[in-house]
Amino acid sequence: MTREVPVMVHELTSDRRRLATIAPALVALLAATAARLPLALAWPRVALLLHLWIVSDAMMLALLARTRRPPARLVIGTLALAALAVWIGAPAPMRHALSTMPALALVMTALLLLHVALAVRRAAAADGLSLEARVGIGLGDLLPPPLGRFAAAEWSILHMALFRWGGTGDVPAGCRGFAYHRHLAPISAALLILSGIEVGTYHLLVGHWSRTAAIVMFVLSDLGLVYLVGLIKSFRLRPVLLTPDGVRVRAGFLIDRLVPFDRIVSIEGGLIDGAAVRDPATLNAALLAWPNILLRLSGPVEHRAGPRRRRIDAIAFRLDDPEDFLRILRWRMGRAAG
Repeated sequence: MTREVPVMVHELTSDRRRLATIAPALVALLAATAARLPLALAWPRVALLLHLWIVSDAMMLALLARTRRPPARLVIGTLALAALAVWIGAPAPMRHALSTMPALALVMTALLLLHVALAVRRAAAADGLSLEARVGIGLGDLLPPPLGRFAAAEWSILHMALFRWGGTGDVPAGCRGFAYHRHLAPISAALLILSGIEVGTYHLLVGHWSRTAAIVMFVLSDLGLVYLVGLIKSFRLRPVLLTPDGVRVRAGFLIDRLVPFDRIVSIEGGLIDGAAVRDPATLNAALLAWPNILLRLSGPVEHRAGPRRRRIDAIAFRLDDPEDFLRILRWRMGRAAG
């Protein structure tokens, strides 16, 4: 019974965070719908103030549900985004009413400008980070939490696909990187060739049926090709890391998991048992190949992949040069045990 309590508390916390994410958007949508009712259009100034109060209150309550004592920048950002949501969702009579209330318009504008300035300042103050990471921080601060994380991830993928055509992998100071991309090179090249053929096929064949459909499919195929290029490049640019705190298992931008040294109870190399790899409690980070390293953990931990969550107690992955990794990891584990 005692083991179930932390899980229940965690599930309650997750549900509260999920509700804090969905509820403000739902309230803003309902408020924008109510602002178009005849009664609201007959009293646009009162409706505008009510609209602003309802959306601001909902977003602030959601912020307090996620963070008990939010810093000032998050409070300012939440109020600024509430003002922006009201302006976007308000009908024309309410926007006209806002022009007759210069003090309110000035406060809303000042909040938005201050929010942007704080986000830019925080991104610029991130010393030691690349431009890609700084832009990601700025996007994460400018937008609501779910949209901010999505925009930062999208920017990272597009930047990697379109602007990074060389250089070393992302290995922070004090860490050592271990490659796993060489065994993926042949199939990655095949996927790129097939994607290029697919793009040409859509353009030539679908164009005989519908020019509009051909353009739409061509754009979607090009976007998919860009994402594929970003994924393939991320295999080389994001190696597995040995950090001062643990093993950071990465598989491009698909998987990024830090395993502290004190959570590792055993290390297996070479030919890994198939039952252990196929176990639902094992996170298999070896892409399109059989893993040659398995780390068993001291207890189950939660792993999140998109909207899905599951508990894992082992992580399997593949490296191009596993011997050096195993030797250094065992040496560090021995030092930690000593």
